[in-house]
Amino acid sequence: MTSLASKVFCRVERLCHHMPVVLNTFLVFSITGEVSYLVLVEAPLEADQKKTEWTSWWKAVHLLAQYFMLVNICWNAMLFLKTSPSIRGVFLGGEGLGQGWRYCYTCETHTPPRCSHCYDCKVCVLRRDHHCVFFDQCVGFRNYRYFLSCLLFMWSGLLYATVMNAEVFIVILKEGVTLHSVLLLLIPWIMLISGQVSARAFSFAFIADTCVVGFLLVSAFFFFHLFLLLRGQTTREWYSSRRPYSLGILRNLSHTLGLRWYICWVCPLIPSPLPGDGINFQVTGPLEPTR
Repeated sequence: MTSLASKVFCRVERLCHHMPVVLNTFLVFSITGEVSYLVLVEAPLEADQKKTEWTSWWKAVHLLAQYFMLVNICWNAMLFLKTSPSIRGVFLGGEGLGQGWRYCYTCETHTPPRCSHCYDCKVCVLRRDHHCVFFDQCVGFRNYRYFLSCLLFMWSGLLYATVMNAEVFIVILKEGVTLHSVLLLLIPWIMLISGQVSARAFSFAFIADTCVVGFLLVSAFFFFHLFLLLRGQTTREWYSSRRPYSLGILRNLSHTLGLRWYICWVCPLIPSPLPGDGINFQVTGPLEPTR
């Protein structure tokens, strides 16, 4: 009985770990489909413009930009998940241990500076920033580029989707700010279940709401990590107000995103080798916390 319960618990735990990835994938493709529908069917143009060449170019440009962002989101996310940031398979060196090295009793090995143990991944991670619950993967030395690029294209994609969905908000609020329109925007699920709106109206309202909320959340994550990147900090170092590894803005960019930091964000296939090894870092400030 105990064995059966433990198996069920393990399966539920595994399912919970994968749920954020599945939910993110569903939302990304749902938003893409809805915006494609807005571009192709509900394009905000006058009736006499709907069959002109300009209209075709307008739609083509919008779809090209939209799917360029979608491909970059998916590709960066895939490479982020495939690139292990852990110490597995990494030779940490057998020479004298320098300042900042620690002993991990879980992994039973000495770990270099900026490396810490993740209890979700069950392993130490080189230059660990944090454990991303949305991908169920740690953000570390080798996959930070893909994480930040994915955030960049999610932010730009959600900004684009929010602008495109502005017409949805205009249609909902066309007759004024009524109780019906406010409830449709705030709690579309309740309005659908109670039969107050059609499934089509619910879908547009739900995705429009998701775009706005998602844009605000991703904006906070993206600009926070951009701020850390320029300062040469990880999230853990920011908590303790330490900047012992900051090398200046340009060198911080190259040490985190690679030697081709200025162009690697355009496509994840552009090679951008990291100048360091994730083990040895140049110290430029005090290692002890200031607060």
